Amino acid sequence: MKRISQYKKLFGVEKEIDLKILKKSYRNLVKEWHPDKFQDGDSKAVEAELKSREIIDGYHFLVSIAPETIAANLEEYTETITNSGIGDYIHKGLLLEITFLDGTTYEYFGVTKQIYIKMINSNKLNRFAKRTIYPNYIYRKSKRTLQEA
Repeated sequence: MKRISQYKKLFGVEKEIDLKILKKSYRNLVKEWHPDKFQDGDSKAVEAELKSREIIDGYHFLVSIAPETIAANLEEYTETITNSGIGDYIHKGLLLEITFLDGTTYEYFGVTKQIYIKMINSNKLNRFAKRTIYPNYIYRKSKRTLQEA
């Protein structure tokens, strides 16, 4: 959740992510912080390099959790959570990463340790996730696959 709010603040996004506004903000930030604008000896050259990476990462991250992106990929996501069991899962902070048996991996944001403990103690892992995790948390498809996990 901290990552989401940090990137929203960077791009000036208030509540819901609108891809048109996000893209416009992204372009303006890239123009402002592009490393090629600064000479090698300039003290801001290193800062610009780091800032431009943060801008690019933030843009791709926010696009992946935008309502339009979620809606476009809803059929694939529904297919995965309905027909594929959980192969592996990792909980780090407030991030729960679930790798499904079909090889796809999704990240769920804001999952507390208490919810994670309830999930792993559940005798029916898939059922618990379908009722508690999938409908209640912001998610995005991760680039990791089952082989990497």
